[in-house]
Amino acid sequence: MQVDVWSTEIEELFLLIGHRFGRVDLRRRMRAYVRGLLGPVGRKNSWQLAEHAGHATPHGLQNLLSRARWNPDDVRDDLQEYVAERLGGPDGVLIVDDTGFLKKGTVSAGVQRQYSGTAGRTENCQIGVFAAYASSRGRAPVDRELYLPKSWTGDRDRCRAAKIPDDRDFATKGDLAKSMIQRALASPLPIAWVTADSAYGQEWRLRRMLEEAGVSYVLAMPKSQHTLAGRIDFAIAQAPDDAWERHSCGNGAKGPRVYDWAAAKLPSVPDFDGENPTHDRWVLARRSLTRPQEIAYYLAYATADTAVAELVRVAGARWAIEECFQAAKNECGLDEYEVRRYPGWYRHITLAMLAHTFLAVMAAAAGTEKGAAETVPVTLCPSPWRKSGDSWRLTARPHLSADVSSAR
Repeated sequence: MQVDVWSTEIEELFLLIGHRFGRVDLRRRMRAYVRGLLGPVGRKNSWQLAEHAGHATPHGLQNLLSRARWNPDDVRDDLQEYVAERLGGPDGVLIVDDTGFLKKGTVSAGVQRQYSGTAGRTENCQIGVFAAYASSRGRAPVDRELYLPKSWTGDRDRCRAAKIPDDRDFATKGDLAKSMIQRALASPLPIAWVTADSAYGQEWRLRRMLEEAGVSYVLAMPKSQHTLAGRIDFAIAQAPDDAWERHSCGNGAKGPRVYDWAAAKLPSVPDFDGENPTHDRWVLARRSLTRPQEIAYYLAYATADTAVAELVRVAGARWAIEECFQAAKNECGLDEYEVRRYPGWYRHITLAMLAHTFLAVMAAAAGTEKGAAETVPVTLCPSPWRKSGDSWRLTARPHLSADVSSAR
């Protein structure tokens, strides 16, 4: 019975994207490629995927990734529609992060020695910036962009050799993230929140873009981040003991991830928020129970009726994209490609995302997707922290920086 359900679902997925491949032979190769990514293939490169599909040579699958005429961005759009239908929910969170792909040599598009969070050190690698979608129904990747360092975009001959379009200029990882967020907001995905780590969260232009769109966020920050109440770590250090609440921010491999959390609303900014703001900005901090000196910091933007438990849930949702990376690499060959040119990277990555999303949808249908744990608050000076109703507020410092936008 389960085999029938899986077979029916994957056929529906193939029908959804099949019109993006103009010829019957291309549709067959696409199906063989995705089935191979889902299958028990030792290393999911073109040779082994072709063998799994019963092809005499890998040339057909290699042509699918290199020379065949189809646009992976169209398939990405269909993927977002599929995720919206199968996994979308009113609690949906869009998550942005990057991951590294270790590579040898110098000819793979975008490769150079650069820091990879995946490896935890500087390596010869490509960096992909990704967006994932998570809700109580499941999580899946929904967009991707290849980061091109200036060593590439400044050398047009090198770009042409790797089939990088002439109009692809240098863009920071933050710029790529903003583009993906804008696309996701214009898609059918029901997005209530955006979250990201501090590499993206500290970019005030990204935060301002979300605020202008009316989208709530919880974004990680470095401890040196300035707010309207001063440096974020100094502001949190002045929090009274009863400002800290104990919450789970979701399930991990060993059960609920429980931390102490402190949150306070920041003063509004009339120039940005108007006289009757509908949203509040918050500072948020997460403190380890066993190592209380380990504190993570966040800035948040949310509707006025938002509870701290909801901010905590969104902060915890950021781990979902790490789980997507791990599952897509381990199960769908996300990092096992052998293409070197720019179009091939997008094509393989998009089809691997599609395969992973199919697995996520089937897991959700079978009820095996882990949901967020119930948040469990515990009982809840001369200090900038002031209690106002059932929440805390931070008062502004007497002398604010003239550059308000950089402190937001």
